[in-house]
Amino acid sequence: MGKNLCKIYSIDEIAANITDVVIESEFIASNAKPGQFLHIDCGDEINNFLRRPISICDVYDNKVRFIFEVKGNGTNRLAAKKRGDILDVLGPLGNGFTVSDEYKQPMIVGGGIGIFPLLNLAKQFDKKAEVFLGFRNKDRLVMENEFKAVSKDVSIVSDDGSCGIKGLVTEPLINRLENGVGDIIYACGPTPMLRAVKTLAEKYKVKCQLSLEQRMGCGIGACLVCSCQTVFTGTKKYKKVCADGPVFWSDEVTLND
Repeated sequence: MGKNLCKIYSIDEIAANITDVVIESEFIASNAKPGQFLHIDCGDEINNFLRRPISICDVYDNKVRFIFEVKGNGTNRLAAKKRGDILDVLGPLGNGFTVSDEYKQPMIVGGGIGIFPLLNLAKQFDKKAEVFLGFRNKDRLVMENEFKAVSKDVSIVSDDGSCGIKGLVTEPLINRLENGVGDIIYACGPTPMLRAVKTLAEKYKVKCQLSLEQRMGCGIGACLVCSCQTVFTGTKKYKKVCADGPVFWSDEVTLND
């Protein structure tokens, strides 16, 4: 992990309030692993002094790509940046996904903005991964072709049926698991989706890793803002999403509110 001053190579809005940024950083690109994140300074010494944690979407040619949803003052300021501007970035941070040749049938599940850190993960499996992406509607559909280019198969699901099939993103996953397909599940998305994936992994006895989304303060484990509850007891009951995660094995975490 290091502090990096990174030049913005490109910045584009790819959907309403969804911004796609590529920065130049040989250090981050060389050291990043799928599932890790960046902690980005979006303001100045007076405004938005807390950094914003944003997952790494992809790395290539000494460049790092991240995509985020504009939600507040910090991300608004970040989205207003221009090509050539300099960003103060901490990263890569956190523990990412476990990628291994022992997994022959990986299943990757993403919901909403949770799909973004999954692209680089899918790339690691050389078109062996089956990918399931859930969106609110067709206006939120992004990156479909990019996932198709690096995956064995991609299933698109939407809440209203305006793109892909109508329903929950876990429904096509269930069909594959019932047919005996899948030796590990990776998931990132809203907590209700992660709970459902965790339950399926337990039911079908499949290994599973979940990337948790939590508000963060320091991003490096010095505070307790992003603590999550685990199945352990005593001093190990709570872990820090920024330092111990954001990726956890599904049987470690409770996903309690």
